[in-house]
Amino acid sequence: MTSSPMPSPDDRTLMLRDYLQRILTARVYDVALESELRPAPNLSKRLGNRVLLKREDTQPVFSFKLRGAYNKMARLSRDELGRGVICASAGNHAQGVALGGQRLGCRAVIVMPTTTPQLKIDAVRARGGEVVLSGESYSDAYDHALTLAVQEKMTFVHPFDDPDVIAGQGTIGMEILRQHQGPIDAIFVAIGGGGLIAGVAAYIKAVRPEIKIIGVQTTDSDAMIRSVEAGERVRLNDVGLFSDGTAVKQVGEETFRVARTLVDDFMRVDTDAVCAAMKDVFQDTRAILEPAGALGVAAIKQYVERTGCQDQTLIAITCGANMNFDRLRFVAERAEVGEQREALFAVTIPEERGSFKRFCELIGPRSVTEFNYRISHAQQAHIFVGLSLSQRGESERIAEHFRTQGFATVDLTRDELASSHLRHMVGGRSELAQNERLFRFVFPERPGALMRFLSSMHPSWNISLFHYRNQGADYGRILIGVQVPENDGSAFKDFLATLAYPCVEETDNPVYRLFLR
Repeated sequence: MTSSPMPSPDDRTLMLRDYLQRILTARVYDVALESELRPAPNLSKRLGNRVLLKREDTQPVFSFKLRGAYNKMARLSRDELGRGVICASAGNHAQGVALGGQRLGCRAVIVMPTTTPQLKIDAVRARGGEVVLSGESYSDAYDHALTLAVQEKMTFVHPFDDPDVIAGQGTIGMEILRQHQGPIDAIFVAIGGGGLIAGVAAYIKAVRPEIKIIGVQTTDSDAMIRSVEAGERVRLNDVGLFSDGTAVKQVGEETFRVARTLVDDFMRVDTDAVCAAMKDVFQDTRAILEPAGALGVAAIKQYVERTGCQDQTLIAITCGANMNFDRLRFVAERAEVGEQREALFAVTIPEERGSFKRFCELIGPRSVTEFNYRISHAQQAHIFVGLSLSQRGESERIAEHFRTQGFATVDLTRDELASSHLRHMVGGRSELAQNERLFRFVFPERPGALMRFLSSMHPSWNISLFHYRNQGADYGRILIGVQVPENDGSAFKDFLATLAYPCVEETDNPVYRLFLR
């Protein structure tokens, strides 16, 4: 494929004129609402800029997608509507088409991959959509939808690569300028197939060309950025699925034409940054965005850090909130790393009585987010520890402090293997764990709780296993293995009674004996 030339100034003018007319006459408000443009006060204060959120996550289908889908469908003839519409989608576009069909009284067939979560299938059916499951991927569903469209003479409603769909999304840009008539420095827009940014850029550049339009993609789904860099549409072999709303292998022909002409800049953000942005939006709005909906906020934070800008007005379109509940645990965990509020370390300490306590004293008042240890060596103990940070870039200073106190330390804060897997795998059987007894404790989640436990222990008792992870509750669940000589059983019982922390002994638990004993 040869590179396509950039449009001439005359072509750009014609493009802007055409899309401005399409957007001004778009039919979206039969189903869409004019979403709020509201400040993010906490984020604004932290960044030293005015951050505004265009709340498309509050639409009836919790996404902007109904705008473009409905605008396309509302422009069909009575005969076309009578034959019905069809689309391929596993998410937000599917609900938009189903809602449009319900409103216009036409048949709406949605082809979805067989891997689509039942929650999304039920949401489409609840709006009157006919669900057809086909293939294991969006590409499979897309091909099947095109085949059905020909066979049954239905109109295919593309999720992004259609001028009427693009114009429907462009009404978001129209609303932004109506809602905020003062200075705007930049608008940050998530990109999947490119329909949203093409529409927003077309309107903004026609009316307020001085405003920067910045497109945002994830590092593992950056088809638009690669295409613009190459001067032609690039097809990715694989895409990351965390931000499933923007996981598109190839952008549209029309969206590529518009975006490469009108968009001022592009940015990539990673998963941790997106998780941190989801947390930022929650703290300011109490809303939980889907990952795609937080891309713009993640990019604003990165933009401010990169440029050092102050006192600017920056807008992010929070484009969706169709979030699977079971992903929240992952988001909460990775948000700490993404906003550099948690540091991870591998620390080596002498395998001798008292060294564990000495290391805990060295941590001091800093909050421990995770602590994993298993006795494995006669001379050395390896500890995996997570600590809360008070400021960005603090992890290396902490690591150096541990080293100066004689503890060899490796900073694992940005290590993907450690963050995703090893933190859950520390432990196993140990031949050194003689006379070990295993207990599940409930500690109050407050400073000093662990040190009280360690200070109360008899010097001859050795901790051979320790596992703790802060789960955000007001108490902590901790698993501890303690080597207690058989003749110290009575004394250890008295120790537990004096400590008065709720605990359950698990020494006879079959899981412990299978995997740790």
